[in-house]
Amino acid sequence: MLRNLIIFMLLILLATAGTLLYQFDKALSTPLALENDSFLKVKPGSSISSFAKQLEQQQWLTNRFWLRTYGRLFPHKANIKAGTYLVTKGTTLAQLLVQLVKGKEHQFTVTFIEGTRFQDAVVILAEHPYIKKSIQGDTLSEIAVKVGIDSANPEGWLFPDTYAFTADTLDIMLLKRAYANMQTQLNLLWKNRAENLPYSTPYQALIMASIIEKETSYVAEQAVISSVFVNRLRKKMRLQTDPTVIYGLGERYKGDITRAHLREKTLYNTYRIHGLPPTPIAMTGLSALKATLNPATSDYLYFVSDANGKHVFSKTLAEHNRAYRDYRKKQRKKQQSKSNNIVN
Repeated sequence: MLRNLIIFMLLILLATAGTLLYQFDKALSTPLALENDSFLKVKPGSSISSFAKQLEQQQWLTNRFWLRTYGRLFPHKANIKAGTYLVTKGTTLAQLLVQLVKGKEHQFTVTFIEGTRFQDAVVILAEHPYIKKSIQGDTLSEIAVKVGIDSANPEGWLFPDTYAFTADTLDIMLLKRAYANMQTQLNLLWKNRAENLPYSTPYQALIMASIIEKETSYVAEQAVISSVFVNRLRKKMRLQTDPTVIYGLGERYKGDITRAHLREKTLYNTYRIHGLPPTPIAMTGLSALKATLNPATSDYLYFVSDANGKHVFSKTLAEHNRAYRDYRKKQRKKQQSKSNNIVN
């Protein structure tokens, strides 16, 4: 009689255990109630119990009992880490726990673009909702000090690239990464530069690279444009490059360079000053840096747009003037064609 009772009790226990295991498995393998991919923020110090309550309040779970109980029975499998996670539609509770225990936070990104300015990067950081702000209201010189840039004007010192980060990363940390990246790239290329370049420091090369970056987006031409500027510097000719004039005008530039602008003597007007401007004028990509420190070999002293995204290179002023007149003709034809299309 006693033996039968014991067997009966064991069967009940086994059935109960089996039911619990089934319920656990069902709870863990059921997809969360998500209509779309969503971000989940786990606060520092969150216990599995408070986390279960959070999921229930967000209506991702209908009942927090199974998650809370699972955490108590298997604490080593529920040691979740704080952070911001991307949870995709169809994710089960078991998969979410693995993600949180491993601390696989979502990697956000920001991209700094070649040819844009330092202040553009600051705006990008300020507008990103998952970046922690620490430089709002600071001047560029104040930001330069925080980044560690030894210049009141930090222009050109950020390497244009895509940078990954986790939520609540400080904006200043991303600027420091971009600055360190530029230092690494510039110093490496400087060590492997061509001989007899007219630049005495890596910073001078960075200034020139920023000019080349703004002169053309056609990578195949950058080394040739670099050779033009090298030839002009060696002959003590002025660089006479429009992008530096535009940079010097700042907010006064409205889309056209006037003769008055070209006559105005600013630190960046290379039609009036000899040599390089005092700072870079934009963020410089790797191809422009390479072109600056390993220019093509040429006798060219001039170049002008061909009105189709490329340039015509000339050795003499007479050749250059003819190329410029051809450019102006093409421009007038384009404008006339555009006007005719509007009328029609």
